[in-house]
Amino acid sequence: MSENIDVVVIGGGYAGVMAANRLTQRDDVTVTLINPRPVFVHRIRLHQVVGGSHDVVVDYREVLAEGVELVVDTVARIDAAGRSVALAASGGAVGYDYLVYAVGSGSAEPRVPGAAEFAYPIAGLEEAQRLRSVLDAAPATAAVTVVGAGMLGIEAAAELAEAGRPVTLVCGEVLGPYLHPRVRRSVAKQLARLGVAVLEGPDATVTAVARDAVQLGDGRELPSKVTVWTTGFGVPDLAVRSGLSTDALGRLLTDETLTSVDDVRIVAAGDSAAPSDLPLRMSCQAAGPLGAHAADTVLGRIAGDQPASINVGFFGLCVSLGHRTATVQLASKDDTANRFSIGGRLAGKIKESSYKGLLRHLADEAHKPGSYTWPFKDDKRRQLLEAKRSEAPATR
Repeated sequence: MSENIDVVVIGGGYAGVMAANRLTQRDDVTVTLINPRPVFVHRIRLHQVVGGSHDVVVDYREVLAEGVELVVDTVARIDAAGRSVALAASGGAVGYDYLVYAVGSGSAEPRVPGAAEFAYPIAGLEEAQRLRSVLDAAPATAAVTVVGAGMLGIEAAAELAEAGRPVTLVCGEVLGPYLHPRVRRSVAKQLARLGVAVLEGPDATVTAVARDAVQLGDGRELPSKVTVWTTGFGVPDLAVRSGLSTDALGRLLTDETLTSVDDVRIVAAGDSAAPSDLPLRMSCQAAGPLGAHAADTVLGRIAGDQPASINVGFFGLCVSLGHRTATVQLASKDDTANRFSIGGRLAGKIKESSYKGLLRHLADEAHKPGSYTWPFKDDKRRQLLEAKRSEAPATR
């Protein structure tokens, strides 16, 4: 009779759930998922929580395989030498034979004076719910400033403007940095139709936040009863606190199989992974494939096989512009945006389909582990790796 193998997955987002479900392929593997909440958060709908148009809480029974044990707690530290994780709330510990590190990402720590006190980040469920309460208490005519014009900032600004709020979107240099210039102009027109005032350029940077205003780089002061902060993502510092090697942002450094450079028993997935110090774009689009690959790496090691290298390509991204319309920015598989896009209601239907599709992929993998596949491959990543290695200083 074979010995049971314990695999712990830290983090119950898109990558963590995908990995946990896929690991149930083997009967001799026991999978434990540790997550701070008892529910799954459909994170790409958080802007709709802010706008009051949708809920994002999903019962884990809808997306998590029955064989996975859910432990509701936060991991305080990983003891790689002892192969265990310490739990913050219960004070207990959970041992493992293999660990999948999928702690995800959240709001970056604001460095602008006053932002931590007076601005509202929305990268997490509790943050979005807090902002929703603030908006409900504010007059409908209260000025709202959204700081940061990545996808989350654009979607939040559009959602609030469509609800009738007076919204200013402060971009900091450029609207939608990922977008192709042609697609960017189209998105700008859609925001204008919704009534969003878009501020771009070198002076469109917030230098200070007060209770009722924001200050810009050129000295202007904008009235802002509610300031929404969407200027980037950060990752939990669990790997750093545990003495594991990370990149500058705190993502776990791995090789191309997603295995930690420190320990072959630790594998990373999703936003908190930095394979070869060339991390993929933080996105739900990468989370599913990386979660599946992390599980395959663990299963391969259990079977005594050599794990494969990642090969995750992109198709672009889809940014919603209110309830019914969106823009789909198409891209090369290496995640380089091109001039082609889909807009209007068709794009809105594609966006809505992506919401449902993400949950369906997780549920399908729960019912039939090993069935998930990702059709997009990046043939240029190997070239990037070779270029990075050639630029690295020689060691003696």
